[in-house]
Amino acid sequence: MMEEAPHGCPGADSAQAGRGASCQGCPNQRLCASGAGAAPDPAIEEIKEKMKTVKHKILVLSGKGGVGKSTFSAHLAHGLAEDENTQVALLDIDICGPSIPKIMGLEGEQVHQSGSGWSPVYVEDNLGVMSVGFLLSSPDDAVIWRGPKKSGMIKQFLRDVDWGDVDYLIVDTPPGTSDEHLSVVQYLAAAHIDGAVIITTPQEVSLQDVRKEISFCHKVKLPIIGVVENMSGFVCPKCKKESQIFPPTTGGAEIMCQDLKVPLLAKVPLDPHIGKSCDKGQSFFVEAPGSPATLAYRSVIKRIQEFCSAQQSNKENLISS
Repeated sequence: MMEEAPHGCPGADSAQAGRGASCQGCPNQRLCASGAGAAPDPAIEEIKEKMKTVKHKILVLSGKGGVGKSTFSAHLAHGLAEDENTQVALLDIDICGPSIPKIMGLEGEQVHQSGSGWSPVYVEDNLGVMSVGFLLSSPDDAVIWRGPKKSGMIKQFLRDVDWGDVDYLIVDTPPGTSDEHLSVVQYLAAAHIDGAVIITTPQEVSLQDVRKEISFCHKVKLPIIGVVENMSGFVCPKCKKESQIFPPTTGGAEIMCQDLKVPLLAKVPLDPHIGKSCDKGQSFFVEAPGSPATLAYRSVIKRIQEFCSAQQSNKENLISS
């Protein structure tokens, strides 16, 4: 059994496994040097079996923090769950900054264990949520974990949560391209991920990191559903004049998507109602149904559904041929 890896660990499948300078004194040194540590994790097959009841799996990524990724994940879940016949699951793997319980109005809720695993916390009968935030004694508690412990938590969420039959599993990830992203892609690879939605804001400082995120997706062979540009202008509710709060100095997400041949799903304008709704733990769609931001979100949800349906058709055609 592998124990927590030291800082600078070369990885169990590296040629330096068990032989590098950082391996000295590590409890896993002998295991890694023997090559046994590089064996496939049996959890991958267990997760594949568990995920047979989940039709579509969507990752929500961002290069930068604070661009509205968790807000998007929550409202994607709300939007899909508006159809009572659609079962939706929202998994928060932002281990160190779990904001989904707050946004979904579930702060203070606890996870219950049954014979078939952990039970998600339900917002509606057809919308279940799981987050490390439900495991903390206080929302102010800091989660100070190294990579292997975070990966272990993600593994538990994917393997041990009793989601039941689900049409869409939405995975809200932390910003960047780190341990959590590698873990969820690795664990779900055998179960097939439909694709990733990448969230950005218009300014170049955000787009720089989105380019890295797109590169990450290509490297791990993760399909990109498209990019959403959040905070894309602000329309004054009184004079109706549009202002660029975050000026797209290099052309924003639109030019970047053209250059990288990635779909731009929508530009979502700023709306103060979004922040208020999230703080209250309510759906923004209910609070401001006629807002331009609501209409933009709904168009994105429709495009994601179309993408997933096309993926499902392709998969069925491959099986039948």
